[in-house]
Amino acid sequence: MEDDEVVIIGAGICGLATALALHRKGIKSVVLEKSDSLRNITGAAIGIWQNGWRALDQLGVADTLRRTAAAIKRDRMVSLDGGRQHDTSIDGEFRSLKRKDLIDTLYAALPPATVKFGCQLESIKIDPNTTKPVLRFIDGSSIMAKVVIGCDGGKSIVANFLNLKATKMFPLCGIRGFTNYRNGHLFDHEFARFRKDNVLVGRIPINGNMVYWFIAQPYVPADKRIWEDPEEIRRTSLEFLSDFPQDVQEMIEYADANSLSFARLRYRAPWDLLTGKFYKGRVVVAGDALHVMGPFLGQGGSAGLEDAVVLARNMAQLGFNRVESGRKVMVHDHEEAFNIFARERRMRVFRLSLQTYLTGMLLGTSSRLKKVIYIVLLVVLFSNTRGHVDYDCGVL
Repeated sequence: MEDDEVVIIGAGICGLATALALHRKGIKSVVLEKSDSLRNITGAAIGIWQNGWRALDQLGVADTLRRTAAAIKRDRMVSLDGGRQHDTSIDGEFRSLKRKDLIDTLYAALPPATVKFGCQLESIKIDPNTTKPVLRFIDGSSIMAKVVIGCDGGKSIVANFLNLKATKMFPLCGIRGFTNYRNGHLFDHEFARFRKDNVLVGRIPINGNMVYWFIAQPYVPADKRIWEDPEEIRRTSLEFLSDFPQDVQEMIEYADANSLSFARLRYRAPWDLLTGKFYKGRVVVAGDALHVMGPFLGQGGSAGLEDAVVLARNMAQLGFNRVESGRKVMVHDHEEAFNIFARERRMRVFRLSLQTYLTGMLLGTSSRLKKVIYIVLLVVLFSNTRGHVDYDCGVL
């Protein structure tokens, strides 16, 4: 590995998308991933709304992904407490696809050897002579980077370097998985959600045989080893869903054990995004490392894709390739590029995070008073509950 490169930490959705966006702009980067292989088996599926597809179009991979991702045309919310049902049509583009397909497609579009595995970051320091960041890894090696882009998730070392306040936990946990119906399922191409008390189940078809589903339910402290056992996850989930429709229970019962996962739902407080530093000198943060949020709007992955397009665009315009008198020259106004990125993204990710936070806290509380407060805030601040999908991150 050479010193003085553009280094991206983390080969998740945002890290790979950022590397691809930079590649499309003629900027070479290297992605350092702590795992020994591509992390394409974690995470069952991801729902991408039209704002995310706009970003994927700019990255040049949208059409490839559309081939295996069915379009979802209806949003259905069923309240099992009162028997109410609310149906709305989805006018824009919304598709659900396997996270593996997204990761693999982004990875395949990159130049060979862009991603280097087994590189677990330990710390970042700034060299006082060059002002460049020095990255030290747990194996004792170190490199000096031109710039560092932290896409290393909710427990980001890069975010800690920037002194972003620690992420917090929702009073909820998330369970997700795939169910494959060998003879096909009869579900409509809709985003169906079923809610009872403080439990929410979502279901989205991937294709004619497979559906992706998730459960958001109150977190009950337990031995973490229990939650690492797929059959224990299944058994506990079915206990929470004992009053849910039979087809929902069967979906969990017949789910692929290898796809089952459990996680506490965490978030970065929206108000911290208003005041926090997105960058410091040559170091910037993006994706979940910046704005990890609950899954309630289905915008975490799409927001990371938007970050990639906006960041690469500004780096190309101000940080690297500038044409003067007909020739390409190198400029080094990295801080200004990151400053513009922060200005462009701050209110966008603040509003997404705030709406997600209020939605998650509404689901997680048992207090009637708090429920009223969260509902009022959502109605006042987000009267168009789906307005966030109209966002356009612009041309790469």
